[in-house]
Amino acid sequence: MAENIIMPKLGMAMVEGTVIAWKKREGEAVKKGEGIVDISSEKIEMEVEAAADGVLLKIEVPAGGVVPYGTVLGVIGQPGELAATPAVVAEANAKAESAAMLATADGQSAATGTSAGASIAATAVLERPRDGVKISPVARKIAEEAGFDFTTIAGTGPQGRITKEDVERAIKAAQETAAPAQAAPVATAVETTDRAAESQLERIPVAGMRKVIAERMYQSLQQSAQLTITMQADITELLQLKEKLSPEIESRYQLKPSVTDWIARAVVLALAKHKQMNSALLDDRIELYDDIHLGVAVALDKGLVVPVVRHAGKMTLVELSRQLKSVSARAKQNQLAPEEMKGSTFTITNLGSYGVDTFTPVLNPPETGILGIGAAKDTPVFVGDELQRRSLLPLSLTFDHRVLDGAPAAAFLATVRSYLEAPHSLLI
Repeated sequence: MAENIIMPKLGMAMVEGTVIAWKKREGEAVKKGEGIVDISSEKIEMEVEAAADGVLLKIEVPAGGVVPYGTVLGVIGQPGELAATPAVVAEANAKAESAAMLATADGQSAATGTSAGASIAATAVLERPRDGVKISPVARKIAEEAGFDFTTIAGTGPQGRITKEDVERAIKAAQETAAPAQAAPVATAVETTDRAAESQLERIPVAGMRKVIAERMYQSLQQSAQLTITMQADITELLQLKEKLSPEIESRYQLKPSVTDWIARAVVLALAKHKQMNSALLDDRIELYDDIHLGVAVALDKGLVVPVVRHAGKMTLVELSRQLKSVSARAKQNQLAPEEMKGSTFTITNLGSYGVDTFTPVLNPPETGILGIGAAKDTPVFVGDELQRRSLLPLSLTFDHRVLDGAPAAAFLATVRSYLEAPHSLLI
């Protein structure tokens, strides 16, 4: 028995999904449990597996299609077998109706000869001129308006009927044949260049994860008053302490905290002191959160996701590091549950590995703040009267000016810096 491939519902908030790519073509054999089509919801990409052995009989929704959950994407079965999908049923009904109408028209014509009733019934489907040529009313009208002799056209419709498409093709072919060769326009250099550029153009539909990112980022900038301030933190001692403690932490916990993990610890400690940054403006009120749910931006091949570490303020450096590594790894493998990507109260995003210094992070609605982390660089700095080589880390804080002003935002950023420059405090 044929099996329908259904667009699954990935989370309670899912309304529609996108078909990213089919891994099989129509007519190819599939095995139960084999990945057959890649799909995505707003935040999740996943592979849909075949529910049975057989052949991919039909693809109902091509790559790039966006459909509600529960929609039939395709059909698996044995050759010659086809499940009753809406498209299949509609196609079968249309064919049956067309055949019935033709049979009725021909039957009435044969039974009543030249009676008026028979002529009216037959004209509902075909127009029968005196020479016996079958043509649809629309096709005949187009031919007559163009002054084209439709009796010369070979019909491709049922029982040789001439269709609208047949007439249009014939008229176009006649016009092309009649046009003198010397009248063909000579393409200019500009037109040639334009056509060459057009032939090399690739159009990518905005769908799935990309569509959600586009909508949320545009909404974020349109519905908040975003301002970015920057500051540098001297993390020379932090890097030294990290290097010193890493072997012991790795031996005891089988874990090696990264610089991002240390920064995340500084952020959650600073949020505990600056509750106005751990907030959201909802309608006409500002909600201050006691719990700190830290979002961390993770780049994927096809977009960006922000998994959330809940109750991050209650974790030690090691616990926070373990959770950050866990959600980041599962994000890159498309293994996050929808619930793990919502509910954050503050977000961090790190572009330091790309060599970026300062940048302008965009708020993750409805959060009040997001901290951008740049690339630490060795820089000559005067410490008292002595010129020393220090590692300076650029920090970029974007905040919602509707919720707090520049001074409290700067105070929060200064607190983050103070924790980073006194790294032993991050171990408490």
